Amino acid sequence: MKDSEQAVLAGMLQSAEDAAPVEAVQAVTGAIAAALNALSVSLLIADLSGRALVRLTHEPGGDGPGRRQGEEVAEVLPFDGGPYEQTLRRQTTQVLSRHGRWTVLAPVTERGEAIGLLEIDLPDEPDSDVLAQLGRTGHALAFVVIANRRHTDLFEWGQRTTPFALSAEIQRRLLPAAFTCEAGAFALSGWLEPAASVGGDTFDYSLARDLLHLSVTDAMGHGVASALTATLGVGSLRNSRRRGASLTAQAEEANRAVDEHANVRGAYVTAVLGRIHLATGRCELLNAGHVPPLLVRDGRATPLDLPANFPLGMFPDQRYRSGEIPLRPGDRLVIVTDGMRERNAADLDLPAALLAIADLHPREAVRALSDAVLATAGPALADDATLLIVDWFGTNGLRSSTAGADVARASGYPR
Repeated sequence: MKDSEQAVLAGMLQSAEDAAPVEAVQAVTGAIAAALNALSVSLLIADLSGRALVRLTHEPGGDGPGRRQGEEVAEVLPFDGGPYEQTLRRQTTQVLSRHGRWTVLAPVTERGEAIGLLEIDLPDEPDSDVLAQLGRTGHALAFVVIANRRHTDLFEWGQRTTPFALSAEIQRRLLPAAFTCEAGAFALSGWLEPAASVGGDTFDYSLARDLLHLSVTDAMGHGVASALTATLGVGSLRNSRRRGASLTAQAEEANRAVDEHANVRGAYVTAVLGRIHLATGRCELLNAGHVPPLLVRDGRATPLDLPANFPLGMFPDQRYRSGEIPLRPGDRLVIVTDGMRERNAADLDLPAALLAIADLHPREAVRALSDAVLATAGPALADDATLLIVDWFGTNGLRSSTAGADVARASGYPR
């Protein structure tokens, strides 16, 4: 990295720190524009639907296109298969020539989580050194967004194409901060396609030094009551996980917590809990009354036969059992909720759909599968459809990242 580039990055970070959280991105893009003699610089963040980008701007007294909240404007740019969408999906910088200027699109990504794009208009065609610098700048901007979004609702508001009901707001807080995580041995991504009346689904993961923890849960019912039951289940699972409890102990504590504290008589939560030993690939799974997880291996998608357990909260003194499978390099583990299988969604041939998207990065595979469910069951789902996909590369798997993503493993979107 050249001294001049170090100065640009240092200036970015200082500009972000000096500005208020709601002004941090604007301050950073201003610093980038000044350093590169750019005509304009914009951050486009990924919409929560996974099907659009959103350009956030601050326009005092403006009346431009997009949703407005006071002087904040969010302009939605739906995916259309063009260069913006493909830059985000393939995680590669692109250069567009238009209207006498050059536009560079650089991914804004951290550990495989596609946060958005950096859009930079330049007066002259950029060379390879400038493009490499802009790729690293986009990566640095990802950390600016991650750090500052903790202090403001601006980014969250901008990402919401439609307003959230109270139940959806509660459910959103139960999901991990990043839906995608890349590491050497694995890559994973989760997705939740909400029903018209939120159905209490969640997914979660956490990476320890030698373990990858996973969970997918589905609380009974719909609406706020279901979201509160889900909060009990997820809160208990996280609490016991963080205390180092075994998988069966996590299930048993959550079972008692839901039974004791749920505000709906007879409430329960179905769940698949898992943890993968990163040094060996040994995968321990516990199924508590849930849809069986599937293993995609050697051209087949097979439901896993695990010890049967009752859902969490159904019988407070229940003891739980787990099972184990040894993962092989190239395996894909898929955990879904029953919203993927119920009513009209059951018309989707899930094993066939999984094989059709086997070559997609988990980040793209979860979206493709969600789109397939919507295409089958209609735009308004009767129940939440949630999925978590984990690709296992083996203990010798190496992650070669460029500006926050492993480009070699990235993939476009099937059309």
